[in-house]
Amino acid sequence: MNALAATNRNFKLAARLLGLDSKLEKSLLIPFREIKVECTIPKDDGSLVSYVGFRVQHDNARGPMKGGIRYHPEVDPDEVNALAQLMTWKTAVANVPYGGAKGGIGCNPGELTISELERLTRVFTQKIHDLIGIHTDVPAPDMGTNPQTMAWILDEYSKFHGYSPAVVTGKPIDLGGSLGRDAATGRGVLFATEALLNDQGKTIAGQRFVIQGFGNVGSWAAQLIHEAGGKVVAVSDISGAISDKNGLDIPSLVKHVKEHKGVKGFGGSNSIDASSILTEDCDILIPAALGGVINKDNANHIKAKIIVEAANHPTDPEADEILSKKGVVILPDIFANSGGVTVSYFEWVQNIQGFMWDEEKVNTELRKYIGQGFKDVKEMCKTHNCDLRMGAFTLGVNRVARATVLRGWEA
Repeated sequence: MNALAATNRNFKLAARLLGLDSKLEKSLLIPFREIKVECTIPKDDGSLVSYVGFRVQHDNARGPMKGGIRYHPEVDPDEVNALAQLMTWKTAVANVPYGGAKGGIGCNPGELTISELERLTRVFTQKIHDLIGIHTDVPAPDMGTNPQTMAWILDEYSKFHGYSPAVVTGKPIDLGGSLGRDAATGRGVLFATEALLNDQGKTIAGQRFVIQGFGNVGSWAAQLIHEAGGKVVAVSDISGAISDKNGLDIPSLVKHVKEHKGVKGFGGSNSIDASSILTEDCDILIPAALGGVINKDNANHIKAKIIVEAANHPTDPEADEILSKKGVVILPDIFANSGGVTVSYFEWVQNIQGFMWDEEKVNTELRKYIGQGFKDVKEMCKTHNCDLRMGAFTLGVNRVARATVLRGWEA
C-alpha cells in the first residue's frame, strides 16, 4: 500500500470514529491547491535543462500551510499529496497554528553543481513567490535540501516582497534560523519516547535501542538517548549496519560517520546484515530512514516491545495489524517526529517578533509541546478506545474539522 493510500485509510478510520459528516470528510481530503511549474536553467556548460517543480497546499483552516521542499529524482505527485496531507494532521496533533503542504523538484541534486542548484532554487522561487508567504505557506528543508537552499529561497522571495525571514524555516542561524532546529526532530523523538515510557512507569536509562537510519534524525536521537542513559545496541545507514550488545559508543560513532561517510567499519562493533536491523533484539526500535520498511514480511520477526516512528510512514497497515496482535506499542509518526515542525514554528515566531530565543528556551518549550501532545493523544485513545496511531489521527483530524466548521467552510 503506498503512502497516499495508507494516509487516506487512516484518515477515513479517524473520520468514522469521530462521526464526521460525509461532505465534511470529503472536503477535508481535497487539497486547497496543487501547483506545477516548469523550471528551465542554464547549466554550467551553457546548455539549457528543464525540471518540473511543484507544491501541494493541502489545508489552511488552522493557519498558514507548512511543509518541506525535496529535491529528488522520483518526486511522485501521489507521495507529495500524501505528505502534504500528513503535515495537516501532524501540525494539528502538535497544536501549532499551521496547515499542511509539501513540494519539490524532480532532479538529482547530487548531479548538479552548487551554482546550478542555486539557479534552480531561484527560478523555482520566482515561479511560486506569489503563492507562498509568511501567512500563506512557509516551506522548510526536506530530502536533498538544506539551510543553504532556504537561504536562496529567502533571498529570492525578498527581492519581490522585502526582507522576509519568516517565509521559510530551517534557515542558517545567521539569517534568522533558530538555535536547536538542527537537533529538533531527534530531540522530539527522545521527548516522545520519554513520555511513553513515563506513562508505563519506566525511564530511558537501561532500555536497549535499535535505530535504523543515521542521518540527521537518527544520529541526534542516538546521541540524546545515549546521554539520557539508554543503550543503543545497533544502528544502520546506507553504508551498512553495526551492533554491540553492550551499547555502542555513540559520540565516537558520530565522529566516525563524519570522517568515513557511514557507520560501516566502526571500531569495536560487529558488522551485521543491514536487512536484519529491524529484527535485532532490543526493547525499543526506532525506524528513522525511509517509509514502508516494516511490512507483513518482517513484522512477525520484530523483537522490540515499542516502535517509535521517527521516519514518515515506516509501518505498513498490514504490519500494524500483526504488531498490535503481538502487543507491540507503536508511537506513530505524526506525533513521534513532530519535533521538527514544532521548532520550525518557534523559528517562525522568533522571526515575526524579531526577537530570538536561547537554545535552552527552545528545548524547554519543545519538551512542553511534546508532553502536552502525548497527554492529548492518550485522552483521544481513552475517548475512542483505540491505539496510539488512531488516537493521534482522531486528535489531528478533529482539530482541523473543528476549525473548518468554525470558519464556515464546511460544504
